[in-house]
Amino acid sequence: MTAPSDAPRVLADIALEIDPDEVLRFQGYKPGLAVPSREALALFDEAQALGRRLMEPRAVVRWLTVTRRDGDTLEAGGVALTIPGIERAWGPVAELATAVCTIGESLERRGAELWEARELPLAAMLDSVGSGAVESLAEYVNDVLCQEGIQRGLKVTNRISPGYGAWDVAQQKELFALCPGSAIGVRLNESCFMTPVKSVSLLAGAGVAARVDHYFSQCARCWMRDCAYRRAPARRTVHR
Repeated sequence: MTAPSDAPRVLADIALEIDPDEVLRFQGYKPGLAVPSREALALFDEAQALGRRLMEPRAVVRWLTVTRRDGDTLEAGGVALTIPGIERAWGPVAELATAVCTIGESLERRGAELWEARELPLAAMLDSVGSGAVESLAEYVNDVLCQEGIQRGLKVTNRISPGYGAWDVAQQKELFALCPGSAIGVRLNESCFMTPVKSVSLLAGAGVAARVDHYFSQCARCWMRDCAYRRAPARRTVHR
């Protein structure tokens, strides 16, 4: 099994697919409970076309060897991450895969202009397109990490991010120390807020005995149709 490269690397020129259901969920439409009107769908089409012209999906990723495991604390690259419940959720992971993703600033700048011009429906829908796009980008990157791990005989866990669940958002600083977002223009302020806003940081674990069977939604959208660890059939893909 080849050891991971310790150097961060940038992923660019990403042909990203946006999930319409995810965008409409940000608009308040719950699948099976609310059906968007013809006008709402036309607005979505307009916002998606505009968003695709403005987005620049890119990510920086980095693999690191875990040097210490102590309950829910994992150490790699000289940085300790304490994530409540992670030992139970992930099991024995030997490596960490870190990433920071963004679609850039152009979409949110255009959204602000639309708000200023009082074109509120399009501004709101464009914001939801951006949110759906960066979420799909994070899943795209997680898929890439899964593929890379599997090629080396490793199971790769679902992604998590600081601020979700019980993981303290303050550990965003530790994650950025491992995988600097500056490589793709993502900045972190003292409150651990990322700029551009449409950015996501993530962490996944990997190991021959890592647990990967508790996050079915990832499998349902994963593009690796022949993955030996698939737990649910693919519903759609985040790759165009």
